[in-house]
Amino acid sequence: MITKRIIPCLDVKNGRVVKGVNFEGLSDVSSPVELARYYSQNGADELVFYDITASAEGRRLFTDILTEVAKTIFIPLTVGGGINTLDDFDRVLKCGADKVSVNSGAIRNPQLVSQAAKRYGDQCVVLSVDIKRVDGVFRVFSKGGRENTGMEAIEWIRRCVSEGAGEVVVNSIDTDGVKGGFDLEMLSAVCDAVSVPVIASGGAGKIDDFTKLFKALPKVDAGLAASIFHFGEVEIKELKKVLRENGIPMRI
Repeated sequence: MITKRIIPCLDVKNGRVVKGVNFEGLSDVSSPVELARYYSQNGADELVFYDITASAEGRRLFTDILTEVAKTIFIPLTVGGGINTLDDFDRVLKCGADKVSVNSGAIRNPQLVSQAAKRYGDQCVVLSVDIKRVDGVFRVFSKGGRENTGMEAIEWIRRCVSEGAGEVVVNSIDTDGVKGGFDLEMLSAVCDAVSVPVIASGGAGKIDDFTKLFKALPKVDAGLAASIFHFGEVEIKELKKVLRENGIPMRI
Protein backbone atom coordinates (compact mmCIF):
# COMPACT_ATOMS: atom_id res chain seq x y z
CA MET A 1 0.00 0.00 0.00
CA ILE A 2 1.28 3.48 -0.88
CA THR A 3 2.12 5.50 2.22
CA LYS A 4 0.60 8.93 2.78
CA ARG A 5 2.98 11.88 3.02
CA ILE A 6 3.29 14.63 5.61
CA ILE A 7 4.76 17.81 4.12
CA PRO A 8 5.77 20.98 5.99
CA CYS A 9 5.61 24.17 3.95
CA LEU A 10 8.08 27.04 4.21
CA ASP A 11 6.44 30.28 3.05
CA VAL A 12 9.46 32.54 2.53
CA LYS A 13 9.41 36.34 2.33
CA ASN A 14 12.56 38.49 2.35
CA GLY A 15 14.61 35.45 3.29
CA ARG A 16 12.53 34.49 6.33
CA VAL A 17 9.77 31.94 6.90
CA VAL A 18 6.45 33.72 7.56
CA LYS A 19 2.88 32.62 8.28
CA GLY A 20 -0.49 34.34 8.07
CA VAL A 21 -4.23 33.67 8.12
CA ASN A 22 -6.28 33.51 4.89
CA PHE A 23 -3.04 34.51 3.08
CA GLU A 24 -2.90 37.82 5.04
CA GLY A 25 -1.26 39.30 8.17
CA LEU A 26 2.14 37.64 7.76
CA SER A 27 4.35 37.25 10.83
CA ASP A 28 8.01 36.19 11.06
CA VAL A 29 8.69 32.60 12.10
CA SER A 30 12.29 31.47 11.51
CA SER A 31 15.23 30.89 9.20
CA PRO A 32 14.25 28.64 6.28
CA VAL A 33 17.57 26.79 6.46
CA GLU A 34 17.20 26.00 10.16
CA LEU A 35 13.58 24.90 9.80
CA ALA A 36 14.37 22.80 6.74
CA ARG A 37 17.14 20.99 8.63
CA TYR A 38 14.81 20.34 11.55
CA TYR A 39 12.07 18.86 9.35
CA SER A 40 14.49 16.73 7.36
CA GLN A 41 15.76 15.20 10.60
CA ASN A 42 12.35 14.82 12.27
CA GLY A 43 10.14 12.74 10.03
CA ALA A 44 8.92 15.00 7.20
CA ASP A 45 8.42 13.05 3.97
CA GLU A 46 8.99 16.06 1.72
CA LEU A 47 9.42 19.81 2.00
CA VAL A 48 7.78 22.64 0.07
CA PHE A 49 9.55 26.01 -0.32
CA TYR A 50 7.42 28.91 -1.59
CA ASP A 51 8.87 32.35 -2.28
CA ILE A 52 5.43 33.82 -1.62
CA THR A 53 5.89 37.37 -2.91
CA ALA A 54 7.97 36.67 -6.03
CA SER A 55 4.97 36.65 -8.40
CA ALA A 56 3.25 39.67 -6.86
CA GLU A 57 6.52 41.62 -6.91
CA GLY A 58 7.28 40.52 -10.47
CA ARG A 59 10.72 39.15 -9.64
CA ARG A 60 12.57 35.86 -9.79
CA LEU A 61 12.76 33.49 -6.88
CA PHE A 62 15.57 33.92 -4.33
CA THR A 63 18.05 31.20 -5.25
CA ASP A 64 20.77 31.75 -2.63
CA ILE A 65 18.55 30.70 0.27
CA LEU A 66 17.04 27.90 -1.81
CA THR A 67 20.50 26.48 -2.54
CA GLU A 68 21.30 26.49 1.20
CA VAL A 69 18.02 24.72 2.00
CA ALA A 70 18.59 22.08 -0.69
CA LYS A 71 22.11 21.37 0.65
CA THR A 72 20.74 20.96 4.17
CA ILE A 73 18.00 18.38 3.63
CA PHE A 74 17.80 14.73 2.59
CA ILE A 75 14.13 14.59 1.57
CA PRO A 76 12.44 15.63 -1.72
CA LEU A 77 12.11 19.39 -2.18
CA THR A 78 9.37 21.16 -4.15
CA VAL A 79 9.97 24.81 -4.96
CA GLY A 80 7.58 27.53 -6.16
CA GLY A 81 7.18 31.28 -6.43
CA GLY A 82 7.93 33.41 -9.49
CA ILE A 83 8.10 30.39 -11.81
CA ASN A 84 7.14 31.88 -15.18
CA THR A 85 9.41 30.28 -17.78
CA LEU A 86 11.37 27.12 -18.55
CA ASP A 87 14.48 29.07 -17.54
CA ASP A 88 12.95 29.46 -14.07
CA PHE A 89 12.41 25.69 -13.91
CA ASP A 90 16.01 25.16 -14.95
CA ARG A 91 17.33 27.61 -12.38
CA VAL A 92 15.57 26.11 -9.34
CA LEU A 93 16.29 22.53 -10.40
CA LYS A 94 19.98 23.45 -10.63
CA CYS A 95 19.72 24.86 -7.09
CA GLY A 96 18.69 21.40 -5.87
CA ALA A 97 14.90 21.27 -6.20
CA ASP A 98 13.37 17.89 -7.08
CA LYS A 99 10.02 19.28 -8.25
CA VAL A 100 8.86 22.71 -9.37
CA SER A 101 5.53 24.22 -8.38
CA VAL A 102 3.72 26.53 -10.80
CA ASN A 103 0.76 28.76 -9.98
CA SER A 104 0.54 32.33 -11.31
CA GLY A 105 3.06 31.54 -14.05
CA ALA A 106 0.80 28.85 -15.50
CA ILE A 107 -2.18 31.22 -15.35
CA ARG A 108 -0.23 33.83 -17.33
CA ASN A 109 1.16 31.27 -19.76
CA PRO A 110 -1.02 28.12 -19.99
CA GLN A 111 1.60 26.48 -22.24
CA LEU A 112 4.14 26.45 -19.39
CA VAL A 113 2.83 23.20 -17.86
CA SER A 114 3.01 21.23 -21.10
CA GLN A 115 6.39 22.71 -22.05
CA ALA A 116 7.89 21.86 -18.65
CA ALA A 117 6.37 18.37 -18.61
CA LYS A 118 7.87 17.63 -22.03
CA ARG A 119 11.33 18.84 -20.98
CA TYR A 120 11.54 17.58 -17.38
CA GLY A 121 8.82 14.92 -17.11
CA ASP A 122 5.36 15.03 -15.51
CA GLN A 123 6.76 14.00 -12.13
CA CYS A 124 8.69 17.28 -11.95
CA VAL A 125 5.71 19.58 -12.56
CA VAL A 126 3.51 20.41 -9.58
CA LEU A 127 0.40 22.51 -10.11
CA SER A 128 -0.30 24.67 -7.07
CA VAL A 129 -3.77 26.22 -7.05
CA ASP A 130 -5.03 28.88 -4.63
CA ILE A 131 -8.80 28.43 -4.48
CA LYS A 132 -11.52 30.45 -2.80
CA ARG A 133 -15.29 30.21 -2.92
CA VAL A 134 -16.88 33.16 -4.71
CA ASP A 135 -20.69 33.08 -4.68
CA GLY A 136 -20.54 29.34 -4.08
CA VAL A 137 -18.15 28.63 -6.98
CA PHE A 138 -14.53 27.47 -6.58
CA ARG A 139 -12.44 30.22 -8.19
CA VAL A 140 -8.71 30.28 -8.95
CA PHE A 141 -6.76 33.15 -7.39
CA SER A 142 -3.30 34.31 -8.46
CA LYS A 143 -0.44 36.42 -7.06
CA GLY A 144 -0.42 34.77 -3.65
CA GLY A 145 -4.19 34.75 -3.33
CA ARG A 146 -4.54 38.47 -4.06
CA GLU A 147 -6.25 38.38 -7.45
CA ASN A 148 -9.40 36.58 -8.59
CA THR A 149 -8.75 35.19 -12.07
CA GLY A 150 -12.43 34.40 -12.58
CA MET A 151 -11.51 30.85 -13.67
CA GLU A 152 -13.45 27.90 -12.28
CA ALA A 153 -10.93 25.87 -10.30
CA ILE A 154 -11.87 22.26 -11.07
CA GLU A 155 -11.86 22.84 -14.82
CA TRP A 156 -8.48 24.63 -14.58
CA ILE A 157 -6.96 21.75 -12.61
CA ARG A 158 -8.34 19.17 -15.02
CA ARG A 159 -6.86 21.08 -17.96
CA CYS A 160 -3.39 21.43 -16.40
CA VAL A 161 -3.26 17.75 -15.45
CA SER A 162 -4.20 16.79 -19.00
CA GLU A 163 -1.24 18.89 -20.17
CA GLY A 164 1.26 17.18 -17.89
CA ALA A 165 1.03 18.38 -14.29
CA GLY A 166 2.03 15.31 -12.29
CA GLU A 167 0.75 16.46 -8.90
CA VAL A 168 -1.73 19.03 -7.58
CA VAL A 169 -1.46 21.09 -4.40
CA VAL A 170 -4.89 22.38 -3.40
CA ASN A 171 -4.52 25.53 -1.29
CA SER A 172 -7.85 26.50 0.26
CA ILE A 173 -7.77 30.24 0.98
CA ASP A 174 -11.01 29.87 2.96
CA THR A 175 -9.36 27.56 5.52
CA ASP A 176 -5.73 28.78 5.36
CA GLY A 177 -4.29 29.40 8.82
CA VAL A 178 -7.72 29.13 10.48
CA LYS A 179 -6.88 25.69 11.97
CA GLY A 180 -10.42 24.41 11.67
CA GLY A 181 -9.61 21.41 9.50
CA PHE A 182 -8.92 20.78 5.83
CA ASP A 183 -11.41 21.83 3.16
CA LEU A 184 -12.86 18.37 2.52
CA GLU A 185 -15.53 19.54 0.09
CA MET A 186 -12.99 21.28 -2.14
CA LEU A 187 -10.51 18.40 -1.95
CA SER A 188 -13.19 15.84 -2.77
CA ALA A 189 -14.10 17.77 -5.94
CA VAL A 190 -10.44 17.83 -7.04
CA CYS A 191 -9.89 14.12 -6.28
CA ASP A 192 -12.94 13.23 -8.35
CA ALA A 193 -11.63 15.29 -11.28
CA VAL A 194 -8.06 13.97 -11.62
CA SER A 195 -6.06 10.78 -11.14
CA VAL A 196 -2.68 12.30 -10.21
CA PRO A 197 -1.57 12.74 -6.56
CA VAL A 198 -3.48 15.45 -4.68
CA ILE A 199 -1.92 17.32 -1.74
CA ALA A 200 -4.22 18.98 0.76
CA SER A 201 -3.16 22.41 2.04
CA GLY A 202 -4.85 24.92 4.33
CA GLY A 203 -6.68 24.37 7.59
CA ALA A 204 -4.71 21.87 9.67
CA GLY A 205 -4.93 22.71 13.36
CA LYS A 206 -4.44 19.41 15.16
CA ILE A 207 -3.60 15.75 14.63
CA ASP A 208 -7.25 14.80 14.30
CA ASP A 209 -7.57 17.03 11.21
CA PHE A 210 -5.11 14.78 9.35
CA THR A 211 -6.90 11.63 10.53
CA LYS A 212 -10.21 13.01 9.27
CA LEU A 213 -8.60 14.04 5.97
CA PHE A 214 -7.16 10.63 5.09
CA LYS A 215 -10.17 8.69 6.41
CA ALA A 216 -12.71 10.84 4.54
CA LEU A 217 -10.70 11.14 1.34
CA PRO A 218 -8.50 8.06 0.74
CA LYS A 219 -7.53 9.49 -2.66
CA VAL A 220 -5.65 12.40 -1.03
CA ASP A 221 -1.94 11.53 -1.11
CA ALA A 222 -0.49 14.05 1.31
CA GLY A 223 -1.28 16.62 3.97
CA LEU A 224 0.64 19.88 3.90
CA ALA A 225 0.79 22.35 6.79
CA ALA A 226 2.90 25.21 8.08
CA SER A 227 2.19 26.98 11.36
CA ILE A 228 1.20 23.92 13.43
CA PHE A 229 4.58 22.40 12.60
CA HIS A 230 6.57 25.65 12.82
CA PHE A 231 5.26 26.50 16.30
CA GLY A 232 5.52 22.95 17.66
CA GLU A 233 1.76 22.51 18.09
CA VAL A 234 2.04 19.18 16.26
CA GLU A 235 5.20 17.06 16.10
CA ILE A 236 5.49 15.19 12.82
CA LYS A 237 6.74 11.96 14.43
CA GLU A 238 3.81 11.92 16.84
CA LEU A 239 1.37 12.77 14.04
CA LYS A 240 2.60 9.86 11.91
CA LYS A 241 2.44 7.49 14.86
CA VAL A 242 -1.21 8.38 15.52
CA LEU A 243 -2.10 8.14 11.83
CA ARG A 244 -0.55 4.70 11.59
CA GLU A 245 -2.46 3.59 14.70
CA ASN A 246 -5.60 4.70 12.85
CA GLY A 247 -4.83 2.43 9.92
CA ILE A 248 -3.37 5.11 7.65
CA PRO A 249 -0.15 3.89 5.95
CA MET A 250 2.83 6.02 6.99
CA ARG A 251 6.58 5.93 6.59
CA ILE A 252 7.85 6.06 10.16
